[in-house]
Amino acid sequence: MSPVFVGRGTETGLLTGALRRAENGDPQAVLIGGEAGVGKTRLVEEFLAAAGSDTVVTALGGCLEIGAEGLPYAPLAAALRRLRRRLGPELDRAAAGMEGHLARLFPDFGEADGEPNDEFGRARLFDHASRLFERLGTGRTVVLAVEDLHWSDRSTRELLAYLIRTLQGTRLLILATYRTDDLHRRHPLRPFLAELDRLRTVQRLELDRFDQREVAAQLAGILGTATPDRELVDRIHRRSEGNALFVEELATSHQQGCSAGMTDSLRDMLLVRVEALPDDTQRVLRAAAEGGSYVEHGLLAAVLGEGDSTIGTALGEDRLIEALRTAVGANILRPDTDGEGYRFRHALVREAVSDDLLPGERYRINRSFATAVEREPALVCGEGRPARLANYWYHAHHPAKALPSALDAARAARRRNAFAEQLRMLERALELWDEVSEDVLATTLRPYDWADTYPPCACAAGEHDESCDRLQLVDVLAEATVAARRAGDRERGLSLAKRALKLVDEGRAPVRAAWFRLQRARILGHLNRAGGVEEIQYAHRLVAHLGPSAIQAEVLAQDAAHGMLRTPDRQLIATAERAVEIARQVGADSVEQHARITLASLYSDFGDPEGGLAMLADAVERSRPLGLDLHTRGLNNLASLLLLHGRSEEAVEVARRGLEVADRAGLLGNTGAILTGNLAEALIAVGRPYEAAATLTAWTSVPGAEWYHEFLDRLRGELALMRGELDAAATHWASARTAAGREDQPQHVLPTAQLGVQLAARRGRPAEAREILFDALDSTGAEGKEALLLPLLAVAAGAEADSRGLPAADLGRPVVLERIAAAAARLDPRVPLHRGWSHLLAGELARAEGRPSAGHWDDAVDTLRPTGLPYPLALALLRAAEAQVAAGHRESAAALLREAAGAAARRGDTGLGRDVAHLAVRAGLALEPAAPRPRPAVAADPVESLGLTRRERDVLRLLALGRTNRQIAEELYISPKTASVHVSNILAKLEVGGRGEAAALAHRLRLFPDTEPAATGR
Repeated sequence: MSPVFVGRGTETGLLTGALRRAENGDPQAVLIGGEAGVGKTRLVEEFLAAAGSDTVVTALGGCLEIGAEGLPYAPLAAALRRLRRRLGPELDRAAAGMEGHLARLFPDFGEADGEPNDEFGRARLFDHASRLFERLGTGRTVVLAVEDLHWSDRSTRELLAYLIRTLQGTRLLILATYRTDDLHRRHPLRPFLAELDRLRTVQRLELDRFDQREVAAQLAGILGTATPDRELVDRIHRRSEGNALFVEELATSHQQGCSAGMTDSLRDMLLVRVEALPDDTQRVLRAAAEGGSYVEHGLLAAVLGEGDSTIGTALGEDRLIEALRTAVGANILRPDTDGEGYRFRHALVREAVSDDLLPGERYRINRSFATAVEREPALVCGEGRPARLANYWYHAHHPAKALPSALDAARAARRRNAFAEQLRMLERALELWDEVSEDVLATTLRPYDWADTYPPCACAAGEHDESCDRLQLVDVLAEATVAARRAGDRERGLSLAKRALKLVDEGRAPVRAAWFRLQRARILGHLNRAGGVEEIQYAHRLVAHLGPSAIQAEVLAQDAAHGMLRTPDRQLIATAERAVEIARQVGADSVEQHARITLASLYSDFGDPEGGLAMLADAVERSRPLGLDLHTRGLNNLASLLLLHGRSEEAVEVARRGLEVADRAGLLGNTGAILTGNLAEALIAVGRPYEAAATLTAWTSVPGAEWYHEFLDRLRGELALMRGELDAAATHWASARTAAGREDQPQHVLPTAQLGVQLAARRGRPAEAREILFDALDSTGAEGKEALLLPLLAVAAGAEADSRGLPAADLGRPVVLERIAAAAARLDPRVPLHRGWSHLLAGELARAEGRPSAGHWDDAVDTLRPTGLPYPLALALLRAAEAQVAAGHRESAAALLREAAGAAARRGDTGLGRDVAHLAVRAGLALEPAAPRPRPAVAADPVESLGLTRRERDVLRLLALGRTNRQIAEELYISPKTASVHVSNILAKLEVGGRGEAAALAHRLRLFPDTEPAATGR
């Protein structure tokens, strides 16, 4: 290798600039691509060497090629191991309180915690890894470099993407290298790179080949001469085409006197130096090539250096050391920086050596590695051992050993929440299954440790045989189906479940058949495809005649939950009640609480709103010890139900609690979107639009789930409409309508239609409002949906009333009003908010028919005023004022208009405020009341007058002291993300532009006297 680092000035400048931005708290990521041998590794090594300082710590990890699969999180584990050597106890302090979670990523932290390895486990792991780097980036800049991303496993890629997307204000620079010539059309790295390309903090850097001048400089360094022979430079540049590795290979061959004998084949070029080495060294290299990208010295010694070997006579320790020394001296191998093993200097060399092996030779070498690892497991690090052993036996063509080792590797991957890698190992086991005899299957395979409700025995009640006591093919298919669902490979999950159902005898194993049907229903639901209902119904028929079981309870619970969301019906109450009863009978606690959460919503929808709320609150508390994913589902449903009942202040607090629980558990990526939507919707309802907007804006920095984008788009559209930004509102509404139509759930379809009707009415498009209304009514039922349907019908009737006198609109109005009245007749409002909307609807229908009645508006105002909700109260007040003006009651009309103006202003609704102002102008009424008589001043807490919560008051106090988000989080024992959301809410409530303005306002108002600087004398 050239001792002189050649060229790359532009690339080094780009990396240096990224480091400077990272040092200023703006985390960066640079993806360095190039063909094999172009110099990616050298660039990274030189940059890391130059970047390291007292304030910059660097860590390097490489992705490993282990057969066809990568090792989950290998580069991150290697980087953390290097950080531990550099930082020592500082790394442990940064991981304090998270060791049990992070042990799945870096086993040196100790034993993993006992949390379930479910689909939310990976989210928790990612969240805690993010927090670890946040803490490490306090007081220093961390440079994390990952090599050979083209070999990365899916879990590593997703964790890197999570860090890149979520870490804000952290002094972190992520570097990653990958081979561009390895990225075939379907390579999994392609969509990963394309997704990251859209992020502001990510840069792509493609390394070009050297030009002739740079090749000359490289040769000068290698040959130790200032001016290498021009003819030699021309020849090597032409044959290498500027590839730095090839230049090195050709230069070395020239020094050894064999430059004329090269072929154009890359493999031959790389093998020529290997074949020139002593026999012992070649033998070591052939073994090391099959050992993987990295092979431990102890493992090599066990295979080659000690005792008898299946691949030839043992070398002995001295000959092995000498052979390794020769390989390192020839720059074929290099000692790993950990000092425990060896890597090929370039992966292409290892590939060439491996490709040159004869089939039988390859089998024997892999068998020797597998035997050595089985005999002495400590030869391979714990986290990599199962995958390594599985690959050795697989490439040794020993199915009887490869199958159980693949299953062990799948178990290990699941424990680390690496579900994609678990799936690949399980699919390997499925591939090998038919190659293993029944006797071997019966004696070597141990039962799988099932995490879900999969039944451990295939027999119906009262039947049992010996086959139930060992692992069967259908069991592997079951675990692979779950792994595919959790890994997000839902199409594969569907096909695996379909294959399993062909093997299951429904008559003999109805419970297992029902279990697979449930899996298909869940996956179809995630894919927004039809067929989920049919799968649940089929499963129901299979288990209906059987005794109670967890599967039977889950079938009923899913049936009720699915129906509640899509086709609500009173009969679902009996289904959910039966699910609760069976789950309680068989001790399936999680299934019971899932069913009770559904049942509570059904009670609320069909006649017992208070009883439903009480049951839901109880289910939320009982779910707390059963799993954070279940608990967050309960909190989410409770916040939603409180909001639908008009108890929006309570909904705000519950939604905040749900977000905090999800944040602590690392579940924001799964449930954060809907919890954020519930919080924003509740804030809009209580008249805090600035906080709602800040909440939605804060969520854009968090990687969301695949679901509920239409929910957030609809809320953004509502806020835009309230601000009078009709074009922005239309854009958000169109996006929300498209997604809501795919999901076909009333909870999304009806509110989205309401926004569309309001927008069309504001734009003076009554025909469009009617079309939106009819589409919504045609696609959803009315029963049990008073909270969602009454507001839609009321605003649609109001749009008809506003369009009276337009010939085109007058023509079709009777049909529209008849359709609205028919839908309203099927509703049964039971809570004040719903009754208030019902009075509003009656008034709007009368107004649209040309027979307005003040009684409807008075009833609406009286019913809605106690709810404290600015909308629809402002609308009712406006209509009541119109009636009072028409009746000549000017004073009462003025009072109603002033109240309506205040409610519209609190809601931030410019359109409604403008309607109030126009009526006041037309009626000649003053919106400002007469000046009141002076009253004695009453001392009040200035902080309370700003509408800040107790936690926001604590955050503002620290903000006034100049604390950063991270410092605020540490002092208040919350996460930096939660602190950031609180700061955003404070800025919105104070209506200031930044942290400095907020602190200045706090000092100016003397909100916290203890934060004021002490007076000083001259």
